Amino acid sequence: MTTDDYNRKGEKFLELFNKGKEFTEELLRENQRLRYRLASVEATGAPSANQEEIQQLRAQMQVLADENRRLHERFREVEEENKDFATRYVEIEEQNNNLANLYVASYQLHSTLDFREVIQIVQEIVINLIGAEAFAILLLDEKTNELRTIACEEEAPWTGLENLTVRWGEGVLGKVAKSGEAYYVNQDIEGGEITLEKPLAAVPLKIKEHVIGQIVIYSLLQQKDSFSAVDYELFSLLAAHAATAIFSSKLYSQSERKLNTIQSFLDLLTTT
Repeated sequence: MTTDDYNRKGEKFLELFNKGKEFTEELLRENQRLRYRLASVEATGAPSANQEEIQQLRAQMQVLADENRRLHERFREVEEENKDFATRYVEIEEQNNNLANLYVASYQLHSTLDFREVIQIVQEIVINLIGAEAFAILLLDEKTNELRTIACEEEAPWTGLENLTVRWGEGVLGKVAKSGEAYYVNQDIEGGEITLEKPLAAVPLKIKEHVIGQIVIYSLLQQKDSFSAVDYELFSLLAAHAATAIFSSKLYSQSERKLNTIQSFLDLLTTT
């Protein structure tokens, strides 16, 4: 069901409530009129004709009471449906916001080929959208087969992240890099103890099946208790899109440096 469908349903509920309110007020007025009429007839103390009218009035009042009871029951049902509708509406609004965040994050990652800017964008996504407080971004050094920190945010007690080094296949982080499978503490560690080697989350940055780096999260912002559904979507986005953006910007930076070196060499030749 789309947002427009829920809007139409909300309008229908509002219309039903308004009609119900009018009908209830009418029932109350009619009930009051009958009660007044019944009291008047009983007060006259007339014989059988009045007794027959009294019976009719009482029967009408019973019908009204039954209708009022039925209406209240329907109101309770509608109220429950309305609560469910309101909950679903909030969920849809949250999903829409999450989709917007995912779109913005994806767009930002591919908006530049400057390596430093790409890393800065990844940091902003991890901080602002995921809500990480202490984390490190690691990149694979293929010469040494180690992952080293290229950017980080440190908060006590998580210090020394700028010097974090991970050997391929060793420990939790090394195994994440080797397997290419993301790691989350609540899935893999009993007791939930967080250490440098066993963080809250470790997300490999992959191009197809080739791991080029890793995002390691150690703590979340104070107002955030745990990862949400959209966080896992962001992790999946980062695993692919951030990896592509980082790899492309790194290649571009390397090629640009080489071109500048060649151009400087050619300039030197032409001036001699």
